[in-house]
Amino acid sequence: MSEDDAARRSRLNGLKLRALVRDHLGVDEVPEASEFAPGAALLADGEAWVLLDDQPGGRLGAALLWAMRNGANGVHVVAESATGQLARRAAAFEMPVEVWHADGRALLPALAEPLSDAPDVPAHHETFRQLIVDGGAEPSVEHGVLVGEVRGLEVCRVVDDPHTDTTRLEVGVGAHDREAFQMLHGDVPAVESLARIVDTVARHRAVDAPQHPLNRLGAERFVRWRIVDDPSLVGLESVHAVAPPVPRTNLKDPVPCVALGDGPDGPQVVVCSSGVDLDLVPFAADAAAAHDGSLLLVLPERDRMRAVDELAGALRRPTSFATL
Repeated sequence: MSEDDAARRSRLNGLKLRALVRDHLGVDEVPEASEFAPGAALLADGEAWVLLDDQPGGRLGAALLWAMRNGANGVHVVAESATGQLARRAAAFEMPVEVWHADGRALLPALAEPLSDAPDVPAHHETFRQLIVDGGAEPSVEHGVLVGEVRGLEVCRVVDDPHTDTTRLEVGVGAHDREAFQMLHGDVPAVESLARIVDTVARHRAVDAPQHPLNRLGAERFVRWRIVDDPSLVGLESVHAVAPPVPRTNLKDPVPCVALGDGPDGPQVVVCSSGVDLDLVPFAADAAAAHDGSLLLVLPERDRMRAVDELAGALRRPTSFATL
């Protein structure tokens, strides 16, 4: 999107938010909207109104932070999609938060969408688990999908081919890489091709390794791998990976990941992140709701930002931090 297009969209979002709030409150005029990318925000009678435009499901943290830093007594979050997820996560915060689903010019109260139970791995997929182990990868299951990982990076996945009605282990990092590898090396035994990729990936996923695409991808999952490998790094006695509250859509976009740990203070729901992510805390609230235990956020020391601390302090559930 060009700079001109972005500015035009910002103005339109501001106008849209003002019209929605004006109609909803039944008033003649509301304050001008402030810049809030992507979307718009304004203060009316001491309460924040925030319109989430692009990928709203991952923008609750930004909306709450805007409201907190502008001295709002509460916040109204407006979106056209993902409002069920937003409403569920909003309930985890002390600040009064109302989520509204924008339907044309009307604002409808959003209903919190419950977390769904993850499906089991199909039995015919489980037959590939030993092949993953033999290739040197670590089997991992999330939301019914069996994959093989190397220090947190997915390098293979069990898939069903709808065209041939067969099941196979596809080797590669991401869907496009797996497809290309299959085209080039389809006749190579999976265990041999997997072992070669495992060796390559492992060399790049080390604490002191130079920057490389293979260690920039899934950096948050490398953080988790480190504490699973050595729980004492975060003061725990044991840590094991578990599925996130909602499925990942791809490998490219960074998404926090979850583990369960035990330590001197009892069970811990551990959420790992890397980079600056304002939605880390709302995501962690989902993870805490799915598991029993206090909440521990783990991230690289350089990524411990005041904004994340502010959001964590607004949670109903006590939350602590550990940095690597």
